[in-house]
Parts: sequence; C-alpha cells; structure tokens
Amino acid sequence: MPGDDNSDMKVRTQSKKVDKAWLNRHVNDTYVKLAQKEGYRARAAYKLKEIDEALGLVRPGDQVVDLGSTPGAWSQYLRRRLSPGGAATGALHGRIVALDLLPMEPVEGVHFIQGDFREQAVLEQLEQALLAAGGDSKLDLVVSDMAPNLSGIDSADAARMAHLVELAVDFAVRHLKPGGSLVAKVFHGASYDESARLFQQHFKLVKKIKPKASRPQSAENFLVGLGLKVQA
Repeated sequence: MPGDDNSDMKVRTQSKKVDKAWLNRHVNDTYVKLAQKEGYRARAAYKLKEIDEALGLVRPGDQVVDLGSTPGAWSQYLRRRLSPGGAATGALHGRIVALDLLPMEPVEGVHFIQGDFREQAVLEQLEQALLAAGGDSKLDLVVSDMAPNLSGIDSADAARMAHLVELAVDFAVRHLKPGGSLVAKVFHGASYDESARLFQQHFKLVKKIKPKASRPQSAENFLVGLGLKVQA
C-alpha cells in the first residue's frame, strides 16, 4: 500500500539523518582525532588514561588483566604505561593479559586470550601466561570495559550491565592480590546502586568517575575499587 511505502521511507530517511549526525560528531570528536594522532584504536583509551592519572593505578612491574579488551585501546594504554619510556613497542616492565570473546588484533607485549573468562580452560591459560613471565598468578589490577549489547529497554539493559559488573568483581576478588584494584564500566541508572554496594563490599575505597572522554550523553560511568579487602 502507498501508505506503508511512505511510512517506511520516512523511517529510513530519519535513520539516515541520525546516522549522518552521529558520523559527523564522531569524525569531529576531539578524542577520536587524538586517538588517530597517537595511534590508539579507539577513543576509549583516554577514559582509562584519565582514571589512571587521577588515582595512580598503573605502576611499573604490575600484573594486569584487561577484561573485554577488544578492540584493544585499553591494552594499548596499559602497554605504554608499563613501558620504561612510554613507548608502544620495546621493553615492558610488567605483564598484561587481555581477554575477550571476540578476536583482537595483536598489541605488542600483550598476551591475548580469546574466550570466556568464566571457563576453567581459559582461566588456566591466564594463569600460565602470568607464570610464564616469571611472576605469580595474582594480579595488581583488573580493568573491565565490558558492556552488553543494548536492547533499548532500560530495565533489561540495566540488568545485563549489573551482571557484567558482578562477573568483573567476582573475577577480581578471585585473582587480585590483597590491596589490588579494579576498574569497571557501569551504567548510571537502575543497576548503579547495586553495583556500588558490591564494590564497597570488597574494596576499602570506592570511587565513581565520569571521564571527560566519556560522551556527555552516555550513561556510562566507571567504578574504581581500591585496596581489595582480605576476605575472612
């Protein structure tokens, strides 16, 4: 029917306008331009950079795991922070293991494991990677930029995000050294208070940070747990 065709055309036209507006914002984004200039795969690197500079999270010699690492911008930042000269190549004072369900292009000095970190076989690969570097199997820092595929249904998306935060906290509690730290993406909304309580249960100090590199219209924030409590 003509009415259906016109309606469909209107939806497609509106979608194109939205896509064009997003693309325009993206191309002109300060952090996108900076990432291209400095060789980062995504503007997300500057979110971790701001958090790290505010709290002094990454230290020479650290053993770090990057959960949900693809496309690799956080691993790139960590790699440069653990380089004596801040370089993207060459010597590395520390160990970085990145994990994701999706493939990731190699980052020099970063050991990548593709798989689900809840599976025993993947955890065994992680432990072997850490021990192979001459360190122990316990970590100084866990970072997680994991986020769910959004459905547009706020309650469902909040529940999915809360679940990923819970997984990150559980992983950190089991693998961090006493006093270690966790950075995890959260959504400010229905699930935030639940996630914050979980952090407070396991860490001595909890900070909420909305980096400048996080788009103002985005609901994302980051919770940072400092000083893993010794579990009784």
